[in-house]
Amino acid sequence: MSEGKPRGKFIAFEGGEGAGKTTQATLLENALRERGIRVEVTREPGGTPGAEAIRKLLLEPPVGEDGQGWGAKAEALLFAAARADHVERRILPALEAGEWVICDRFVDSSRAYQGGAGGLGDEAIQALHEFGSDGLRPDLTILIEVEPGQLTERLLSRDGGEADAIGGRDSAYHHRVAARFNVIAQADPEGFVVVDGSGDAEAVHQRVMAAITPLLEERSE
Repeated sequence: MSEGKPRGKFIAFEGGEGAGKTTQATLLENALRERGIRVEVTREPGGTPGAEAIRKLLLEPPVGEDGQGWGAKAEALLFAAARADHVERRILPALEAGEWVICDRFVDSSRAYQGGAGGLGDEAIQALHEFGSDGLRPDLTILIEVEPGQLTERLLSRDGGEADAIGGRDSAYHHRVAARFNVIAQADPEGFVVVDGSGDAEAVHQRVMAAITPLLEERSE
């Protein structure tokens, strides 16, 4: 990091399928740029050429003779590998250059999906993250929550009924994901802010801006 240049802030958006994370990441990017903040917006899995290649393997997996894609452990390892490359090659360099990084999903998605709904457990996912990404945590994780009924409706209508290998899993799986996200957030009240995802995108954006006020105040000090 250059002498005298403060480290950037790292904000991750989390939530289930159809929660509106990508839209909120874009709205936050615009709001921060209007304040003169240099911003890097990225996503997981992905964000670097290597991680994007792994993303394609995860979301469009090769199917074996048994008709199945990746097993739970292989899936978790692929996510961890993509994240390790993403952190090393994109997230950390941007933060050290003083940029703010907004990431659509980070390690807590693996904790909720593979660790929780996938049954691998939190300890395994955390160990992979510690090894692959030195346990990097966002300065703030914003969990966008929607009501179960609204979640089901969004899953049914999303992408015209088409979804990738993970998004296309049944509603029971996605409800387990949502429940695990809530448990993770409640266990780390300093690192998480839970934002109500109901209403239109602008209303949710205003809640997001309220959530990041402490980070903006730190910057102005």
